[in-house]
Amino acid sequence: MGGNGATEANHAAITEAGMKPGTGAPFAAVLIANRGEIALRIARTVRAQGTRVIAVHHREDAAAPFVRFADEAVEITGPSPVAAYLDIGQIVAAARATGAEAVHPGYGFLAENADFAKAVEAAGMACIGPQPDVISLMGDKVRARAFVAERGFPVLPSAIEDDDPATFVERARAVGAPLLIKPAAGGGGKGMRIVRDLGTLETEIERGRSEGQRYFGDGRLYAERYVERPRHIEVQVLGDGQGGVVHFFERECSIQRRFQKLIEETPSPALDAAGRRAICEAAAGIARAVDYRNAGTIEFIYGQDGGFYFLEMNTRLQVEHPVTEMITGYDLVAEQLRVAAGAPLGYGQDAIPSHGHAIEFRLCAEDAARDFAPAIGDILLLRMPEGEGVRVDSGVAQGGAVSPAFDPMLAKIIVHGRDRTEAIERGVRALKETVLLGVTTNASFLRRIIEQPGFRAGETHTGFIAEHLDALIPPPPTPEQETLLIAATALAEPQIVAAAETVPDLHAAMGGWRNR
Repeated sequence: MGGNGATEANHAAITEAGMKPGTGAPFAAVLIANRGEIALRIARTVRAQGTRVIAVHHREDAAAPFVRFADEAVEITGPSPVAAYLDIGQIVAAARATGAEAVHPGYGFLAENADFAKAVEAAGMACIGPQPDVISLMGDKVRARAFVAERGFPVLPSAIEDDDPATFVERARAVGAPLLIKPAAGGGGKGMRIVRDLGTLETEIERGRSEGQRYFGDGRLYAERYVERPRHIEVQVLGDGQGGVVHFFERECSIQRRFQKLIEETPSPALDAAGRRAICEAAAGIARAVDYRNAGTIEFIYGQDGGFYFLEMNTRLQVEHPVTEMITGYDLVAEQLRVAAGAPLGYGQDAIPSHGHAIEFRLCAEDAARDFAPAIGDILLLRMPEGEGVRVDSGVAQGGAVSPAFDPMLAKIIVHGRDRTEAIERGVRALKETVLLGVTTNASFLRRIIEQPGFRAGETHTGFIAEHLDALIPPPPTPEQETLLIAATALAEPQIVAAAETVPDLHAAMGGWRNR
């Protein structure tokens, strides 16, 4: 899954970590309605089952690794590249035209769109995900909160605008500061606002409503008590829609910037055995309550006092699913395919082991020193890490271009160790070995995070980056240092050295002739 010739080795790392192979192909052909690293990651499991891989792509992705890997690729169009990947009619038509029996939406784009799931099913194909009505229920944060609270699961004190719009501001103020204002239809941290001074509450509500309308076409809000220095802990669940539900333990996703995750790990260093059992059983209980089918994630806010509260449910495969695969040995995409074909789980909770510790790093094209500004450009040189306990899920290749049209995440670097200490050390080494020239990335920034004493001690929370920002962003190099760094990097790459030392054919033909 790397982009530098180490692809097969990195894919093999999944098997080395104990990944269970697929047992027969549930579908003859699967269309992947996504792009980048997740499209390629899904395609590898689909191909391993002997199933035909069908890709859709905008012309900007025509040379991307996931398109080259597919057995068949269909170009889709739109007023923008993102719009193409959101075009339900065009994608369903491509699936039908290519003989796909199922469609996997990955994450993002249409992955949590109930109308897309309905359209795929109406066309006679399986949509690899939960039931459309469950997507609608759990995708609406207000309805999901109410559903969970009514069944006795913990939620934070809150005020919901839908209950009585005229009194929303008063009810939000009554919850007390600090408050977190959130769009009802939100996701990915967009539109969220922390209010510590209730004097600014009405202004922040108006801003939140405007952002919710802009990002999601829905300005409805809710406000909940904000937990200071919280951890973000989520639980991977899988259901067969036939009464069978299991969990694959938890992941901690507290290292975030602007409510966007950067580093995820499992197990969480915050939980003991009793705490782990409580939060995982609560997640499985929520999944059972909706008769959940396929893979999903229940997310919680975890307080310093050990209390945890339902945050939301993501009705799809998560970006960070590889860490779960590394500790349990299960291929979650293979399980998704099997369940989508109508198979029961066929195993219980006791069949799911947890071995060692895994950490995932999101390699993004961004400049942490410039307030995480997105970076673009051509990938001149790409060398991904390899070795024991290292896996790379990449969506880019050397010679490709990083476009401003899409999310800045380029790849995921995943490490596994016998314990957290070994996983951290492997993470440091893997990030040091990561080379991507031509585009600024956050590789060094990620390494500095896990080298922080607080991270090594497991003292993480969602404000960790902001709290340690001065230590995480060193002063920029001087022009002289920059020149030396570029020269050293170039001289460390055999291809560049060979090119510099090669004598052109014309000159070589002159032999030892000299002009005296």
